[in-house]
Amino acid sequence: MHQDAAIQAIIDDFDLLDDWDQRYQYLVELGERLPAMDPADKTEDNRVVECMSLVHVVARPTEGGRLVYAGDCDTAIIKGVVALLVGLFSNRSAEEIAALDVDDLFTGLALDEHLSPNRHVGVFAIVNKMQRQAAALGA
Repeated sequence: MHQDAAIQAIIDDFDLLDDWDQRYQYLVELGERLPAMDPADKTEDNRVVECMSLVHVVARPTEGGRLVYAGDCDTAIIKGVVALLVGLFSNRSAEEIAALDVDDLFTGLALDEHLSPNRHVGVFAIVNKMQRQAAALGA
């Protein structure tokens, strides 16, 4: 399967970092740079209930038929993951989002090896929530 260029670019960025501590710090920094989410979007409908952390994500359609995401989280490492996903999913169509193989991203970053099983479940719940939002807006 052809890997998405944006996913490969993220993996390549992380490959420049020597160890998991540096990758962890980079994720934290990405989370710190995530634009603030509008408090009005922090609704129960936009909450990822499967996450142990308090996570919200929302998709907004643009005039060109693309979606732009916003998100927030109350824990640093997962906020970094949210930032990665917001960047990856934004400015794509609902069809492109549905076709993304996010497993490639998480495998390439070795997140499954370094996140607790509960966090791993939560990360996939974030992806699923974002893909459901895209599907609903693309319908």
